[in-house]
Amino acid sequence: MVEFLPLFLFAAVCVVLMFGYPVALSLAGTALVFAGGGMAFGVFDPAFLQAFPNRLYGIMTNQTLIAVPLFVLMGVLLEKSKVAETLLDAMALLFGSMRGGLGISVVVVGMLLAASTGIVGATVVTMGLISLPTMLKRGYSPSLATGAICATGTLGQIIPPSIALVLLGDVLSSAYQQAQLNMGVFSPKTVSVGDLFVGAMIPGLLLVAAYIVYMMIVAWLKPESAPAVSREQIQADRHVQEPLAVILLKGLVPPVVLIVAVLGSILTGAATPTEAAGVGAFGAAILAAFQKQLNMKMLGEVVRSTTNVTAMVFLILIGASVFSLVFRGFGGEELIHHWFEQMPGGVVGAMIIVMLVMFLLGFILDFIEITFVVVPIVAPVLMMMGLDPVWLGIMMAINLQTSFLTPPFGFALFYLRGVAPPSVPTSAIYKGVIPFILIQISMLLALTIWPELATWLPTVVYGE
Repeated sequence: MVEFLPLFLFAAVCVVLMFGYPVALSLAGTALVFAGGGMAFGVFDPAFLQAFPNRLYGIMTNQTLIAVPLFVLMGVLLEKSKVAETLLDAMALLFGSMRGGLGISVVVVGMLLAASTGIVGATVVTMGLISLPTMLKRGYSPSLATGAICATGTLGQIIPPSIALVLLGDVLSSAYQQAQLNMGVFSPKTVSVGDLFVGAMIPGLLLVAAYIVYMMIVAWLKPESAPAVSREQIQADRHVQEPLAVILLKGLVPPVVLIVAVLGSILTGAATPTEAAGVGAFGAAILAAFQKQLNMKMLGEVVRSTTNVTAMVFLILIGASVFSLVFRGFGGEELIHHWFEQMPGGVVGAMIIVMLVMFLLGFILDFIEITFVVVPIVAPVLMMMGLDPVWLGIMMAINLQTSFLTPPFGFALFYLRGVAPPSVPTSAIYKGVIPFILIQISMLLALTIWPELATWLPTVVYGE
């Protein structure tokens, strides 16, 4: 019975979370209760908890995690400065006159917004507010419109620079070094957030391309579901007066330049992800000022929002550190390793189980909790079985992206339901996301068959 205490701990945390208690306090509190009981019965060594101050100091001095508040600041600045609205105006005027053009516009804008903010909820809500009314008014099928918005909103998980990839990259870096040390490699190789950013580019762009192709196929087979809209109608809907060239210059060029500057500085090695995040935050501030949206009131809202998100992330990380220490103190790491080695199918079977568990946990936990709690438990074992850390990270990111999109519990569905008009039934949202879920599952299968989709570009860029 004692050897199964790590599993009871994990199950207890899930139960506590389902009752609605704060994630960080649930992780730390449940772990400490188990640790106290374990010490009382002599089955837990308190020396594990003595390592917590070192863990806390490591979090405070982690250079990579500085990128989190900077990328959040960049995203919130772009959200508040109405960049998304101007960008949608530009894309709608560019593509709207063709069948499915508004849908393609939503995919392109969602991709750029995901790359700018990296936050799923912000992208889904923003796109739902500014694009869904126009699509419905111009005859788009409610299921197609809502499916496209939800799917593009989840691109924030995989399109760099993504906060999810920053956190995942930091955790995988530690897990990769731990795995190598466990195998007796005392000069371990490293994997960085930059590796994950570069590895995510091809799968992310392929997903965007697949979404666009799907929109074009639907528009061709069912023109009544995605009708063409004249530029005059779009201008009337969006209250746009300027010529197309001016709208494109104002709406498309600035965010694209900002994203290229951030990603380009990482790809060329001119800046680390943390330094690039600083460039992005500074560029977003300039862009907000250029849009004449930056004032003291807006700046106060941006700083408060950034502080709230950053505090939440780091408090969860601290709670997850307590949980992982207690989990390890009960022998959880050895238990997981033993199970994976005994599992039918070897590494393939272990990977399938991990992906399935993470997919199901995505219904009740956000990516931050899963990254800090689940990944440190399973990633070292999987890497010791020979899996590439970059490939593993991309598979996990797309898997969680699919989970957040899957009915009936997907987070993206709840976000859109909150801002969609009452005339759009929930069943239409569920129906609309199914084709996009199939596209993402296809991408997971493609990555399984051709791991080079995630590993080739980092090798080319960094020469590893």
